[in-house]
Amino acid sequence: MNSSELREMSDEQLGLTLKETEKNLFRLRMQAQTERLDAPSELRRHRRLIAQIKTVQGQRTRSAAEAAAAANTAAAI
Repeated sequence: MNSSELREMSDEQLGLTLKETEKNLFRLRMQAQTERLDAPSELRRHRRLIAQIKTVQGQRTRSAAEAAAAANTAAAI
């Protein structure tokens, strides 16, 4: 999943994808500890996906805060 696909998702979809990815990462870490992990690259892929999701969520939060601040400034003038 690339960043453009993540940006097209709604906030709810991003939250669900984040939860699911975190669960999968936990499962993969458990498998790695028991030495039954088939593809170690999956750990890296899941960590990166989590970081991308959190980045998109942070960008949306910041843009919403900026829009609210701009609206407050415009209303005060």
